[in-house]
Amino acid sequence: MKKVFALVLALCMVFALCACGSSASAPAASNNKLTMGTGGEAGTYYAFGGVLGGYITQNTDVSINVVSSGGSAANITGIVTDKIYDLATVQSDVMTYAFNGTNSFAEKGALSDFRVLGGLYAETVQIVTCNPDIKTVADLAGKNVCVGDVGSGTFFNTIDILAAYDMTIDDVKPVYQSFGDSTESLKDGKIDAALLTAGAPTTAVVDLATAKSVYLVSIDEAHMQKLLAACPWYAAYTIPAGTYNGFNEDALTVTVKATLVCRADLPDDVAYTIVSTIYNNAEAITALHAKGAELSLEFATEGIAVPFAPGAAKFYAEHGITVDTAS
Repeated sequence: MKKVFALVLALCMVFALCACGSSASAPAASNNKLTMGTGGEAGTYYAFGGVLGGYITQNTDVSINVVSSGGSAANITGIVTDKIYDLATVQSDVMTYAFNGTNSFAEKGALSDFRVLGGLYAETVQIVTCNPDIKTVADLAGKNVCVGDVGSGTFFNTIDILAAYDMTIDDVKPVYQSFGDSTESLKDGKIDAALLTAGAPTTAVVDLATAKSVYLVSIDEAHMQKLLAACPWYAAYTIPAGTYNGFNEDALTVTVKATLVCRADLPDDVAYTIVSTIYNNAEAITALHAKGAELSLEFATEGIAVPFAPGAAKFYAEHGITVDTAS
């Protein structure tokens, strides 16, 4: 019995030593199994995020679980405070507020423990209605207006646009809903208009336009100049006629940049793998989602006011582009 016990003990020690050696040389499982926060299930964040996550998972040793969420501000909180996300898609304006603790983040303070991987595509602020009598932002006064989920990028965009017209959120009857829920409410006549910040065409609006007549409200030139002067992180953008079924006029609005961010301590090799897989395979990604056509090294790096992850910076440096990283 003593010999048997000694043999078992020896074998246990061998297995323990092997296990210790394995954990020391291999990356932790959590480093390669990541969760990405996106947006509502009917929005472009969720759809395009799913494409990116799926492509990376299928073609690298990094596995990404893509989940729906409340949008930009919720995603940053999910990375920095709640630590439930490793990656997220966010609006460039909202991430700048969060990193610096300004504007909508002035009260709660800076949430700066995240880094940029790269800009993805232009996000369009769309003011959608099924009521042809709503022709300007001023016409939203007193109306039931969906302003996005609480804490979403759309909500902050709504605040900025209303301010350009000397209005506040109190001048409308705000409804807080996701893209999908807001377009269902438009379809059912429960709300008068909805603001959505997403790449156009947006799935939720495409579906709405098959059931009802859709109109996009423009920001007129005078108020556009006032908005851009107060909020220089926006850029003027024209949504062309024909973007949605039955939509026969151009609409003047603004855009921000959909950006992929990560937790600040994401390993450099994982960040490098993610970024190189996305930007080296734009054509293949475009075949899966139209927004892939906007992927470029220039768009990924220009106009970004938040530090990049070192692993992402390494990839861009290989292509002759220098980006700022945290010191």
